[in-house]
Amino acid sequence: MAENSLKRSCDVVVIGGSTGGLDVLLKVLPALKPTLSFTIIVVLHRKNSADSTLEALLASRTSIPVREVEDKDVLAVGHIYLAPADYHLLIEADKTFSLDYSEKVNYSRPSLDVTFESAADVYGDTLVGILLSGANTDGTKGLAAIKKEGGITIAQKPETAQAPFMPQQAIDNVAVDFILDIPDMISFINALNN
Repeated sequence: MAENSLKRSCDVVVIGGSTGGLDVLLKVLPALKPTLSFTIIVVLHRKNSADSTLEALLASRTSIPVREVEDKDVLAVGHIYLAPADYHLLIEADKTFSLDYSEKVNYSRPSLDVTFESAADVYGDTLVGILLSGANTDGTKGLAAIKKEGGITIAQKPETAQAPFMPQQAIDNVAVDFILDIPDMISFINALNN
C-alpha cells in the first residue's frame, strides 16, 4: 500500500503525540531502517522538567542518532530530533531549529500545532506529518497546515490509540491522507527511504 503511494521525495517526518504517543514511538522506532534518507522530528507533550530520560529512552530503542534539540541546531538527515520540555519547537527557513517560550497552545508547550505549522512553511510537499494518540485537539491545525502545503498527513487509527480523541479530531476536521495502525505506520515510514 504505502510503497505505491509515495512517488515524491520526503525531507522531514514530523511526529506528534500526547497521552499514549510514547508507547507508539517505542514500537515504531526499533522497527525503522537504521539509515534514513530524511529527518524525523518528534514532539511529545511532556512534563515541564529538564530531564533527559526521554532522550535516553528513545535512543536506547534505535540505532538512529537521537538528540534533544538545542536552539539553532541544524537539521541533519538520518537523525531523530526530540522537542525539549516546556519550549515550542520551530523550524526556520535556513533549516535550523529555534526554541520559543511564548504562551502555551492547546495547554501545551511544546505544541504539536506550532511545530507542524512551522515545518509545513519550510518543507511544503516534502513533509510528512503523523499525529498519534492524545487527549486534546493539538495537532489538528498543524495537520491542516501540512495538507494545505501539499505534504502527506497521517493519523493513528483511533481504535489503536490509548487516547483516541486527538487522532479522531484530526480525522473529523482534516482530510487526512492515511489512517494507520502501528504496523502500517512502520511500513509507511520505511517506504519513504530513497
